[in-house]
Amino acid sequence: MIVSSVLAFAGVALGATLTKVDYPNNATSKAPMHIYVPDNVKTKPPLVVVIHSCQSSGEQYFRNSKIPWKQGSDKKGYITIWPSSPNSGGCWDVSSTRSLKNGGGGDSQAISNMILHGINKYGADPERVYVTGGSSGGMMSNVLASTYPYLIKAVSLYSGVPAGCFVSSSGGVAQWNNSCSGGQSRATPEAWGNVVRNMYPGYNGPRPKMQIWHGSADGTLAPQNYQETIKQWTNVFGYSQTPQSSIKNYPERNYQTDNYGELLQGIYATGVGHSVPSNLTASEEWFGL
Repeated sequence: MIVSSVLAFAGVALGATLTKVDYPNNATSKAPMHIYVPDNVKTKPPLVVVIHSCQSSGEQYFRNSKIPWKQGSDKKGYITIWPSSPNSGGCWDVSSTRSLKNGGGGDSQAISNMILHGINKYGADPERVYVTGGSSGGMMSNVLASTYPYLIKAVSLYSGVPAGCFVSSSGGVAQWNNSCSGGQSRATPEAWGNVVRNMYPGYNGPRPKMQIWHGSADGTLAPQNYQETIKQWTNVFGYSQTPQSSIKNYPERNYQTDNYGELLQGIYATGVGHSVPSNLTASEEWFGL
């Protein structure tokens, strides 16, 4: 009681909570938005978009003790946005043309509108917007990097697939793709790079830094998807598929970090299944937080 009174007298706010907010949204997708503004929020704070996996929601992801971004926000004073999939089963739409192109009206556009709301309403720094997610959220992170690259400074995605790999031949929304999930969807680096470029034709501006995590024992999204994603982004950035440097047992034992260039890093976790646990320290380091 005495401690609470002292803190209140000192002007320390203790009321930060995850809050559902309305946001200007011209997309067909009506994905709900939650935002967390920590008590110690910085002036012109960085913004991290945390995108959930299937069978989850922004609220559930926020409460998940294995998802560490609330703790990071509380410690360092950045804002986090927690989108929720509007689709049955909770997966993100990474299959329809609505989501796989800039301005298409899908889930990717809805999340881009959340980012803009975070900047315009909450004063987030537009030069310090970051995206992370696991599994379906990792897939959407990759799609956002391809469809709205100008909004995002860096991405740290866990256990996803190449952008466009889950495309539906029928144009279905949030459709599962067995060929991609099983690691059978393979292409040349140029072909994968073209998938990214075709999501926003004519765009020649900066693209976000990409950090790709995957586990060798992933039975849901086959490890081959890691190789295909590396092919994709080495082509986009014009890098060799041979890393410039590699660090074994980093950031954890049995993980290997491969640096392909300033804008691309791959982290392969031997013996780890689906999905690779979020590593707040390494992802924040990649973001410069």
